[in-house]
Amino acid sequence: MLEQLLDQVVVLDMSSPFIFIGTLVEEDHRYLALKDVDVHDLRDSSSTREVYVHEIRTHGLAPNRKRVLVQKDRVVSLSRLSDVY
Repeated sequence: MLEQLLDQVVVLDMSSPFIFIGTLVEEDHRYLALKDVDVHDLRDSSSTREVYVHEIRTHGLAPNRKRVLVQKDRVVSLSRLSDVY
């Protein structure tokens, strides 16, 4: 299933207060690799996940990391940014 999302900008909702938005470039049994990533700690703002993602869709992605590896077992949901309302 993840093959369909390769080279797409995705949103990773985590079990922690973090959200990752970036281009999915690789995956294996343990990690998802993203490039050009906005890593955001929701404790640093007053917005909700939904509001933050909507702002990214409206104003564009502002990456703060070139590449990140994210543990799959910490991901609650994964979706294309274009699929988020």
